Amino acid sequence: MKKNLAIGLAAGMAALLLAGCGGKKASYKDGTYEAQSSVFENDDGTDDGNGYGVVSLTIKDGKISDCTFTTYEADGTLKDEAYGKEDGRIANKDYYNKAQKANAACAEYASMLVQNGQLDGIDSISGATINYNEFKEAVELALEQAQE
Repeated sequence: MKKNLAIGLAAGMAALLLAGCGGKKASYKDGTYEAQSSVFENDDGTDDGNGYGVVSLTIKDGKISDCTFTTYEADGTLKDEAYGKEDGRIANKDYYNKAQKANAACAEYASMLVQNGQLDGIDSISGATINYNEFKEAVELALEQAQE
């Protein structure tokens, strides 16, 4: 009997401690918030043309209700259906396909954020890790703006 009581008390204390460790969930002000990631650089300081990402978040009733994520070359050129082409043509089909796969991941990241409601639990998509890092940074910056 004493053993069961001790186990019950220990479990209850653990539950209280864990609840206290969770911290307060951030609350957000309704509105639209835009943020830009930094230009991704390699370890050697070059950017390899990876550019940056811009996220636009809409908060409604304190929750993320809409998100768009677009990526740009370091010079500000939008990465769109021409991304991966050279002089307007597909010079390297493999490179173009990879570039377009990474570009398509932008919409997937935005959709996953709206569905999930937070960054936790959103994993990078194979072939779009740089976009994921840009997305994550930009979302964190936008959510900082939205915090009450």
